Amino acid sequence: MKKAVLFIFSLLSLFLMIGVSCDGLDEHYSTNPNYRLSFSVDTLSFDTVFTTIGSATKQFMVYNPNKEALNIQSIMLASGGESGFRLNVDGRKGDYFDNVGILAEDSMFVFVEVNVNPNDSNQPLLVEDSVVFMTNAGKQTVLLEAYGQNMHLYKGGVHITRDTTFTADLPHLVYDSIMIADGATLHLAAGATLYMHDKANLVVAGRLIAEGTMDKPVVIRGDRLDFVLDDILPYDRTPGQWGGIYFKPESYGNRLEHTIIRNGTSGITIEASEPKDSKLEISNSQLTNMKENVLTSINSKLTVINTEISNAGGTVVALAGGDCQFIHCSLVNYMRLVQRSTECLVMANAYMQNSENIIVPLKAHFDNCLVDGSFGPGKNPLTGEIALSSVDEADFDYYFNHCVLTTVGSDNGRFESTLFTTEDSAPLYRMTGGEANKYQFDFRPDTVISLGVGKADPAVSAQYPIDRYGVNRLESSNGPTIGAYEFVEK
Repeated sequence: MKKAVLFIFSLLSLFLMIGVSCDGLDEHYSTNPNYRLSFSVDTLSFDTVFTTIGSATKQFMVYNPNKEALNIQSIMLASGGESGFRLNVDGRKGDYFDNVGILAEDSMFVFVEVNVNPNDSNQPLLVEDSVVFMTNAGKQTVLLEAYGQNMHLYKGGVHITRDTTFTADLPHLVYDSIMIADGATLHLAAGATLYMHDKANLVVAGRLIAEGTMDKPVVIRGDRLDFVLDDILPYDRTPGQWGGIYFKPESYGNRLEHTIIRNGTSGITIEASEPKDSKLEISNSQLTNMKENVLTSINSKLTVINTEISNAGGTVVALAGGDCQFIHCSLVNYMRLVQRSTECLVMANAYMQNSENIIVPLKAHFDNCLVDGSFGPGKNPLTGEIALSSVDEADFDYYFNHCVLTTVGSDNGRFESTLFTTEDSAPLYRMTGGEANKYQFDFRPDTVISLGVGKADPAVSAQYPIDRYGVNRLESSNGPTIGAYEFVEK
């Protein structure tokens, strides 16, 4: 018992000593008016923030470079909290903090969030404030700035049951998923942008019609507007930012024109149906940078023209049965942010469903198309960036006319005037970011000697004379180029 009492008194004495020690520290704050704070930034800038939704948290450092501790008499927002910015200092939230101590040659974090009130404009509005620090040296400030963007908000899951148009007057923020019911059509007007929140999907049982133009494409992308790595890697170039687009078995007559879809998880998935009627037509578009597959089609009628399909953690194009046609398309996989798992183009005449192997005939024709990727051509015929899987019970009809393929060639009669890359072939694309930005690609042909320049089937090109960027293939001095992009000098 005595030992327990002695132990308790010992702890009490220790706490008292700590308390005296802390109080003593307060008495040793410097009063030198020349001692100033320093900061990691002069201005803390936020990327565009959707109104009412709030921002990601950013922070800056406060340094005391002096040989003595300082008492920061107050830390406050100049607006008094009216601007929408919020602070967190030393674990406390608010817009005003007094008597914050900082030890000699020490530092601390200040965390900042912002919420922007909406207005009637489609243009981003600038919101400014400043964090004011009062010490013996007087007032010091760190500026805060953010741009707010109004939007149409779809939250809680939206079920579209009648014909609806999303215009380009404001961006559309899809916080949860959108379901287009059988019999209803969602039109996406030229210039419309859908910002998809984490795990949000677009599920189409009815019809989806995207009617972008070259100057005003429809864009479907993630809703993060900030950077993973400051000034190097924006979230907008990072895969897996949202879910994907799913076309249900009962959905037919879908069309995507001048549409950019990027940075999702599963890209476009066309569920098994009957290939007698058109399921989806894609033209003059870009589908890119998905965590899993970019485009998956099961036993459906699919037409893709003048379109880039690129960069996947899975495969870029997966076809299981159906009637599929690709004309002047670039299928390319140089994914770097996610470990690649399979070839660029995968084709089969069977697929698994509920542990059952479903046999489906495949007809897949490629005219003036490019298939390329970082796997290289491989060692054996029809390997490298192409994977074929067939069973004898159904037709397996594939044909390549005037294409460039990163695989070892075959003389099986399914290749007409087709070029095959080798390990020594020059890159077929331009890497626009350089080493400072390894995640930005431009898949236009790099040089006039790139495989495919001037090698397209002119009869096919005559039917599709304008490439995805509006370049006239028929006016090229080199002749029409294989892929979605006509060669032009840098």
